[in-house]
Amino acid sequence: MGSTDTRLPTLRWGIIGTGLISSWFTKDITTPRKSTSATHSIQAIGSSSLEKGNEFLTTHLPALFPKPTVYPDYKGVYADPAVDIVYIGTPHGLHKQNCLDAIAHGKHVLCEKAFTLNASEAREVLAAAKAKGVFIMEAMWTRFHPLTSSLRQALYTDRVIGDVRRTFCDFGLDKDIASLPADSRLKDPRMGAGSLLDIGIYALTWGLLTLDSEVNERPRVSATQTLRDGIDVASSFILHYPTTGRQGILTSTTEARTPGVFMRIEGSEGYITVEGPAASAPRAFTVYPKIGSASTSAEQEGKRYEFEPEGMGFYFEADAVAGSISRGEKENETMSHGETVRVLEILDVIRAQGGARFPQEEEA
Repeated sequence: MGSTDTRLPTLRWGIIGTGLISSWFTKDITTPRKSTSATHSIQAIGSSSLEKGNEFLTTHLPALFPKPTVYPDYKGVYADPAVDIVYIGTPHGLHKQNCLDAIAHGKHVLCEKAFTLNASEAREVLAAAKAKGVFIMEAMWTRFHPLTSSLRQALYTDRVIGDVRRTFCDFGLDKDIASLPADSRLKDPRMGAGSLLDIGIYALTWGLLTLDSEVNERPRVSATQTLRDGIDVASSFILHYPTTGRQGILTSTTEARTPGVFMRIEGSEGYITVEGPAASAPRAFTVYPKIGSASTSAEQEGKRYEFEPEGMGFYFEADAVAGSISRGEKENETMSHGETVRVLEILDVIRAQGGARFPQEEEA
């Protein structure tokens, strides 16, 4: 599958789901860039109706040529011989079946986060992909942003703030869940509704990225959730690494929007703040010296590092996927299968302690 061109790996995409995340992803990977490490084309779009699919194409990809085939269902995309890989941008509760269907047709898969509702579902999907011999990855695009690797280097190679001690990270959006219709994915528990799987997964990811080190240690988790009609509107959880003593204080909410600076990482010799339009889309981090006893944070001068992508930044993960597939890999080390399962296992613990459950889990 894919291009035989050895200069740039090429992928032909089929898109499942025509919501906001799919509009961002498709526009980003098809917009011309000054430099690129892969070539992408949209071959097919699958929606719940032909009208909705055509509206998505007209609204979000009006200049795209040649035009992709629009199907009034998902099956057409799975069966389309021109499609190498299926991007799944449907609600969380549909991910498991969408992945299994795409895999059954021999397609590679890039599935939006959260990969599935829980770790058990993820293991089932990953086992199916392994048996079929196809590539599959969770679309946690933030892990592929250049800022992320640069931040890890600053923390653990350059040690710009000494020994890392704590991370505070919040991802909040003001969604007014109560006013949404009952069938909204943000309100329907069968779709994985709640702040945790939608945005709390980013706070957790930043906690792991900034606190994990050379010590291979599973953090202890302490969590609480605020539930309204069974849906978590706020989740707060602490990661504690017993060996190093590091802590992550991580939160998500759908009742208030987080300011531009969404994370602070504290070390023995200073601290770092990370900012962006959302915790999923980092744009800069600033390194500050340790606050002295006679100083205030306002008096400290920091060194700022900016990372502004050409578009939104979804193409970083798409290019990485294209590279992996061109090399015959079945997973990508930046978002490995093991890491996907680990994250979901922690999310499962958070929900077990906080009380949020999905109907599918009660039925299992």
